Amino acid sequence: MRVRRKRHVHLISATAILTSALMLAPTVAEAQPHGSPASLSGSHRGHGGRLSPRTHFRMNPDGSSGRYVSGAAIPNIDSVKSTIETYYGDTGDGKADRESSPYITQMRSIVDRQLRTLKQRYRHAARHHQKPALVFDTDDTTLSTYDMEAGTMHFHFDPKINNQFTQEGRFEATPGMVRLVNSAARMGYRIFGITGRNSSQKAATLENLRRVGYHAFSADRFYTKWTGKGDSTKPGYIHCAAQDCTTVEYKAQTREHIERHGYRIVETWGDQWSDLKGRHAGHTVKLPNPMYFLSSPNLPGVHQPWLSPRRNFQMEPDGSSGKRPDGEGIPNLDSVKSTIRQHYGAHDGIASKHSSPYIREMRSIVRRQLPRLVRDCRRGQRNGDNPAVVLDADDTTLWTYDMEDGAMHFHFDPKVQDTEWVQKERFPATPGMVHLVDRVRTAGCTIIGLTGRNDDQKDATISNLRKVGYRGFTAANYYTKWTGDGDSQQPGYIHCATQKCTTIEYKSQTRKHIESPAGGGFSIVANIGDQFSDLKGGHARRFIKLPNPTYYLP
Repeated sequence: MRVRRKRHVHLISATAILTSALMLAPTVAEAQPHGSPASLSGSHRGHGGRLSPRTHFRMNPDGSSGRYVSGAAIPNIDSVKSTIETYYGDTGDGKADRESSPYITQMRSIVDRQLRTLKQRYRHAARHHQKPALVFDTDDTTLSTYDMEAGTMHFHFDPKINNQFTQEGRFEATPGMVRLVNSAARMGYRIFGITGRNSSQKAATLENLRRVGYHAFSADRFYTKWTGKGDSTKPGYIHCAAQDCTTVEYKAQTREHIERHGYRIVETWGDQWSDLKGRHAGHTVKLPNPMYFLSSPNLPGVHQPWLSPRRNFQMEPDGSSGKRPDGEGIPNLDSVKSTIRQHYGAHDGIASKHSSPYIREMRSIVRRQLPRLVRDCRRGQRNGDNPAVVLDADDTTLWTYDMEDGAMHFHFDPKVQDTEWVQKERFPATPGMVHLVDRVRTAGCTIIGLTGRNDDQKDATISNLRKVGYRGFTAANYYTKWTGDGDSQQPGYIHCATQKCTTIEYKSQTRKHIESPAGGGFSIVANIGDQFSDLKGGHARRFIKLPNPTYYLP
């Protein structure tokens, strides 16, 4: 099911913790036939089942978890984005709050604590006649990239846009860091910068740092990566195992180079673990950054297990977990993307159509659910109950992954969805679902579609379903949302609490209508969807939740 999404999602109901992190079964809830008295406000439990997203996750930073966990065990990418936005105080315009946010609270706490520590460490270095120094990364250590990452790139990195922001010096200071760096310089520390930005960006970066208030960075103590063009070549003090140096090789050996000039690096600061690995610093300070993850192996023979990302997370689906001042406690967005891609066997934004953990999970769900569905359809047919199965469209019968990742890079665009995918009927079938629909249809169940797509998309959707092999979907039994234009108006059997209906109101009341004589008098033996909002509100004997970590619609 897919409709236009807002940047911030708000959960309609309370959440419930789903157990078993490796559970491969779908959520299945039993309900009384012909409309149980479930509230349209969305009770978080169906009759004996669980109708709320999982809130506890275990995820490896490299995405490898996607190879063996269920789709429900992967942090939903929309929920992660919403959590990040809450954490940065982004109210929906792609800009971080400059005055107050959980991120600012956490940064101030880190800075205050480290300033007290820096005074003690400076006195210790001075007593031992050392030249104390501090090393700082740039992006999201001294300069904040949130507005670029969220507002301009929509969390899909574009090096051209990044370079434009860099050359124009458009980054604001990371909260609290101007105070820390300038205070440390006044204490007597030498301030060094080591950044992954390249030499062609050095002058603009130094000017950006000066503009936002830093006074201690100088060109001779600011190290950038080489471009390989002209005079910008790898320095002699860098020795790498392969032609392309890793971040750890570059940064650790540059710190070693600074030490050879007589400095004692008291602390090195960075927002990435790769900024800190490789030794050559007395202490490391990791700053929070759930937006992106730059992986890099440690140096050969160097073992620093404490410099590793968190793997266990607790996250509510509505983004409210971002209210905690704990950026490390938010699933890193890049790691989530990698986990999803490995789960779908995706390369270059295109899911494998032959073999993947997702395909195996879907086949397992179909294999387990079909016998019960076929039995219920046959029994209903024999008893004259007019049995039916209700199915959502997107990621229930039609598979949207290639659009979500390959075309949209996980940033939903309704125009692309409509003109390039829906109207052109480009969606493949969701794995295993053509077989499921065919079996329940031949067992005696009427096939009914209930989707968040609108009336203008109805014909193309039904045609797409037929193209990929579905039989049994008809215009008379395929329900789409109204557009409000012309004859496409809210039907009389839909009554909503506010002017704009929620998904649960629309879908549950449509199922109630389907059960009524006016809607055909069907007995809905199963309601199948990829979103919990497809399933809440009653009016089906059982609910089957299909996995979908690629978006969340409350």
